Order: sequence, then C-alpha cells, then structure tokens
Amino acid sequence: MINLQLGDVSHIIQLSIAPVFLLTGVGTKLSVLTSRLARIIDRSRVLEDLLHGQIDAPPNPALEEELHELYERSHLINRAITLSTSCGLLICLVIAALFTGDATGLNLDKLIAALFVGGVLSLIGSFIYFMREIVVATKTLTRQRKLGRRKIKSQQN
Repeated sequence: MINLQLGDVSHIIQLSIAPVFLLTGVGTKLSVLTSRLARIIDRSRVLEDLLHGQIDAPPNPALEEELHELYERSHLINRAITLSTSCGLLICLVIAALFTGDATGLNLDKLIAALFVGGVLSLIGSFIYFMREIVVATKTLTRQRKLGRRKIKSQQN
C-alpha cells in the first residue's frame, strides 16, 4: 500500500514543474505550427481552384511551382508538428514517471532521463523542420518578388 503524506505530494509536484514549463512551450509552438499549416492549406486551395478553373488556358508554370512549394512546406510542417507532439507526449511521460517513481519509491531514473532526452531530441528535430519550412517559404517569396519585377519591366516596355 502506498502511504503518501501531504509533504511528499508537494515535493513530487515541485519535481514536475520544470517539465510542465517545457510542455507549455511545446503547446505554444504547436499553435504556431498549426496556424502556418492552415495558411498553407488555404493558399493551396486557392491555387488549385485557379489551376483547375483554367481548363482551356495554357498551364501557368508560376502557379504550379508555387503549389509544389506549398506541398513541400506542408510536408515539412507536418513533420515538425509530429515531432512537437512526440516531444509533448514524452514530456508528459516524464512527469508521470517522476510522480510514479517518487510516490512508489521505484528507481525510474534511467527511464526518466531517456524520456527527457527523447523529448528534447524530438523538439530539436521539430525546430529543424520548422527552420527548413521557413527557408522554403522565404525562397518562394524571393522567387515571386523577382517574377513581379519581371512583369513590371515587361509592362513598361
């Protein structure tokens, strides 16, 4: 039978506070990532409607290239979301293992360390995919700006 005192429970909760702060940051990051994904999906729907609405018109390579870049960005964001969610899950398991180990007296130190390292590695991977998505988005913006300049110059001539 587990015999916990109020002081023991408060000590366990104190141990769990640091991972909870990390979990809060991961939740905020997930919010940013899902917002970016929603914007990518909205833009890709607009481009698909434009491309499918031009049945008799010649294909528009600029729209097709942008749509391809949006698909690439969505895959990168999906990977970042998956890794962030994995990080959140692992941190929740860290909190549960901290509480369980301290409450029951089980030696879960190695498990807790492995879960925490796994969570941090997932977070690092998520940031890497997020950074790659930003690079692709910036490349798209640069390409569109150059294309816009060419159109302005051709209209002036």
